[in-house]
Amino acid sequence: MAPLYWITSVILTGFHSLFGRLFGEESGWAWALSIVGLTLVIRAALIPLFVKQIKSSRNMQLLQPKVKELQKKYGHDRERLSRETMALYKETGTNPFASCLPILLQMPIFLALFRLLDQASKENPKGVLTLEQARQFGESTLFGAHIADTFLSTDDWNVRVLALVLVLAMTATTFLTQRQLMSKNMPADALTGPYAQQQKMLLYVLPLVFAVGGIAFPIGVLIYWTTSNLWTMGQQFYVIRNNPAPGTPAAAAKAERVAHKAARKGKPVQPIETDEAKPETEAPKPAPRQQPKKQTRSQRKSQRPRPQGNPGAASGETDSGAQQDPDVGDNPDDVPGGDPQKPGA
Repeated sequence: MAPLYWITSVILTGFHSLFGRLFGEESGWAWALSIVGLTLVIRAALIPLFVKQIKSSRNMQLLQPKVKELQKKYGHDRERLSRETMALYKETGTNPFASCLPILLQMPIFLALFRLLDQASKENPKGVLTLEQARQFGESTLFGAHIADTFLSTDDWNVRVLALVLVLAMTATTFLTQRQLMSKNMPADALTGPYAQQQKMLLYVLPLVFAVGGIAFPIGVLIYWTTSNLWTMGQQFYVIRNNPAPGTPAAAAKAERVAHKAARKGKPVQPIETDEAKPETEAPKPAPRQQPKKQTRSQRKSQRPRPQGNPGAASGETDSGAQQDPDVGDNPDDVPGGDPQKPGA
């Protein structure tokens, strides 16, 4: 934890030196705003992980129909189902655990801040905090409540009221952030199945965990976590509004906004391309090759072209100089040479 103490205390004291000039070094507002500044720096550093989390969450949503097909096909074999599901995730480059990365990476920082503030209130500084700064922090107040106190550690009603307000704010922002994701940026197919059940469980379990654990957090830590939740809510709102997942209410709302904007400017409405969009015209497919029908020998013989020339050749006779008489027809009584009763026969 020593490196985390050092990083956290450097950022915290840096902001305190700035706000201390405005509010006074012993002011609770200086320390509270320093914690807010620390939160913003940490969350800004986690933006790449947040982007990865959003992409992974979107891929998980879009893969739900395929996951359901695998469940129908291999529902009787749990091991095969797990193997095929992981193969699907690997093929599409989806990490089902990426959505937990920002929270997991924040937990060590959260614990470092918790220990830093707790020890500072006991005049046992960590990191680069000096003994004088630890004393100032332990004695600083915000709305009459000591920043280092918790709901359970004191009988001061100023502390309890402020802690209760911050716990409710932390719980509400956690719930609304998760609710925003499920109601705006999840397609209908993703609202059922194991992934949806996981999201619904987090929707109610996480706020409950923070509400129960929040009464044991110092006021300074509650300020950090509430500020972090507000950042997450705003960041997620921006991403959902400007880059929604295809087939979601957020995507429909964006299409409507684009249509209204184009109508005001008198421009034709351009269709919004999504990941699921298909080209309007597809290349014509080649006609299937006609397979010849099986015919008998007599049918094949009857379809052969009749020879143009000496009719004797067609009947097997050889008469090289003979010309076909135009009066000769198909009547079997007609013979070459013409009618003997005609003149010149």
